Amino acid sequence: MKKSESKYHNTALLMNQALIELLNKKDLEFITVKEICEKAGVNRSTFYLHYETINDLIEECIENINKQFVDYFNNNTKEFINKINKCPIQELILITPEYLTPYLTFIKKNKIIHQVAVKHSLVMNSYEKFMSLNKYIFKPIFNKFGIDDKTENYMISYYLCGVTAIINEWIKNDCKDDIKYIENIIIKCVRPN
Repeated sequence: MKKSESKYHNTALLMNQALIELLNKKDLEFITVKEICEKAGVNRSTFYLHYETINDLIEECIENINKQFVDYFNNNTKEFINKINKCPIQELILITPEYLTPYLTFIKKNKIIHQVAVKHSLVMNSYEKFMSLNKYIFKPIFNKFGIDDKTENYMISYYLCGVTAIINEWIKNDCKDDIKYIENIIIKCVRPN
């Protein structure tokens, strides 16, 4: 990466971070370009060099968050999806430390991002991102277990709300409890045996 590209990238990251911090305090419709620039320490002209609108910044911000999140997982996505399709039902368990540790590590290091994603799920396209996971991960699993679409919707809501509630409680305590402890709570709630 050339020096000018690096500077451009770093400035974009500063504006991404500024947007996240502002979204943690107020709704998007009350955030101005001026506020983003002040928080990021850049000029308005710099903002418009990168983006036409705040929505362009949001799209880039979401893309960066998704990339950061995926980077926490060492698994090859195709390999993971093949495992879902080929493994026996008794081995088809996603709520394990293998998957929870990177997820919880990301959240612990990015608490504000999680809070913003929950608080502003429409702005951050949280539902759409989840539905893309649903198509490739959860849907094949529910199909293997013979669960119909109607029941699947209820089960997905249960898992999402339950895990989100545990994580929100953990964040409320500033993630002071160990990741392994939180993993065990989630596992006990999902698989009580």
